Amino acid sequence: METQQASSKTILLIDDEDYILQIVEACIENFSNWRPALAASGDEGLAAVAKAKPDAILLDMMMPNMDGFTFLKNLKADPQLADIPIVLITARLDLLETQKLSQLGVKGAIAKPFSAIKLVGQITKILGW
Repeated sequence: METQQASSKTILLIDDEDYILQIVEACIENFSNWRPALAASGDEGLAAVAKAKPDAILLDMMMPNMDGFTFLKNLKADPQLADIPIVLITARLDLLETQKLSQLGVKGAIAKPFSAIKLVGQITKILGW
């Protein structure tokens, strides 16, 4: 139906680890037709969200300075940004529980370490794209 729309999606990854940014960016570029946007911290992430207006956010929860929880709180406080779907990408197994995800107001979570080959499929399934 609308094949053009799929390619216009931007997905913002917020993670403080360089190699994760590089792997996820490569996965998105090679296995999907989305545009990746990257931020290396929660602060950078908030600035990138305001600028890029992403269709979805992949969020690491454990980062220095501003962690994922603080990022979520700031994002949800802005009515223009509060509805952006968020997928956690985290090593914290407690955050993979459905109840915890709904408390945080996120769509789903992907556990670290993740499979590069399966990543885009997991994101697609969680977001219903």
